[in-house]
Amino acid sequence: MPHVRRPAHNHRHPLHVTVRVRDGLPSLREDSLFLCIWRQIGAAKRRFLRILHFSVQADHLHFLIETSDRVRLSSGMKGLGVRVARRLNQLLGTRGSVWAERYHARALTTPRAVRNALVYVLFNHRKHGRLALVDPRSSARFHDGWVGERLVARGARDEPVVPGKTWLMTHGWKRLGLLGRRERPAGGR
Repeated sequence: MPHVRRPAHNHRHPLHVTVRVRDGLPSLREDSLFLCIWRQIGAAKRRFLRILHFSVQADHLHFLIETSDRVRLSSGMKGLGVRVARRLNQLLGTRGSVWAERYHARALTTPRAVRNALVYVLFNHRKHGRLALVDPRSSARFHDGWVGERLVARGARDEPVVPGKTWLMTHGWKRLGLLGRRERPAGGR
């Protein structure tokens, strides 16, 4: 089946991006695999796309990103995908494709869509039966929109993500209320 051309991207809209790994790989949440992915996200965060948040689940990754256009989105995701796949293959002693399919990207065009995406990404572990308040396999501890205090000061040396620049990511969603640590994504258990 031929690929459908992705729609034009408006730089004012952050994106929720999801990518799945192929069947047969161990859980991406295992310590060594997660650390490998963490390092690649940190290395990629300032290239063609800005990685604002992420969540690593057993067989898929979620990202909240900002980028200027469709070409940079495509280049940035391809570059990140190649770097992660290369390192995972080295670590696992395997070869070939790591990804099951192309990434899925959804533009977040309203404050409500951004807030819902933040809840979905930062609390995705709860959809998969994990009950921790903060998912250690996500960027939740670097989020600056919690009710109460930040978990880690912005600018931490190992911070793999960057702060948002679009109005929707910096101010818009906050009009609907900061995130509480007990929230859960829609459809969660």
